[in-house]
Amino acid sequence: MAGMVEKRGRSLWLSHAVLILGVAMICFPIWLAFVASTVSQPEIARPPMPLWPGDQFIENYRKALFAGVNAPVSIMLLNSLVMAIGISVGKIVISLLSAFAIVYFRFPFRMLFFWLIFLTLMLPVEVRIVPTYEVVAGLGLLNSYSGLIFPLIASATATFLFRQFFLTVPDELAEAARIDGASAMRFFRDILLPMSRTNIAALFVILFIYGWNQYLWPLLITTDPSMNTVVMGIKQMFPSGDDIADWPVIMATSILAMLPPVAVVIGMQKLFVRGLLESEK
Repeated sequence: MAGMVEKRGRSLWLSHAVLILGVAMICFPIWLAFVASTVSQPEIARPPMPLWPGDQFIENYRKALFAGVNAPVSIMLLNSLVMAIGISVGKIVISLLSAFAIVYFRFPFRMLFFWLIFLTLMLPVEVRIVPTYEVVAGLGLLNSYSGLIFPLIASATATFLFRQFFLTVPDELAEAARIDGASAMRFFRDILLPMSRTNIAALFVILFIYGWNQYLWPLLITTDPSMNTVVMGIKQMFPSGDDIADWPVIMATSILAMLPPVAVVIGMQKLFVRGLLESEK
């Protein structure tokens, strides 16, 4: 027994050591980016690069937030936030209603429509980007939040996940609601939505990060610098030709761009994990 306990203790320490090493490997580049955002340009250019924060924190972040290159980073952060939230909420709302209709309503070609929705997974934005751009331009939605959000709010994956969850809901609940005189939308609002809370939270985290990291679509439909997203802004800060990069400001912008997704993941961590576990069931 003592040998078994000792063996388990060694394996526990080894697993923790591997985890700590993995976390260190992930966090060290982020730490270097933060350090680079707090020092001056000559300190970055002069090797070796410092490993501890400098005294230019306020100046570099002020310059990034309110000066920027083509537009202040504060404006680009707002654009990214609006786009990410709009895409997340839009995808979840449309997917919930689509899954509800497919599971609880009987209409001709119901399963055909479901599989047609599912087949759209084979058509990502990059494949249909030219016709989508033509439609958006024809509707006059270039350089607008509507143009950034609406073409990306359909989600076959979320529809499939909600459909699978609704299929696990006992039919007795729907029968009881019908006997009590509840309408279809009341059953959806008062019973299905509360039961889907953890699944919605898990999908919101994933879809928020998806919307936040969008680059190609915003790059295509925004020509006004005030509508740029922060991911676009980071790319635009890199120099072209013989220009010298302002690395402290670029690193400060990168750190600012990481904060909202990290905040969403940390704030919704418990619901996110529960939603994934319940989805597996």
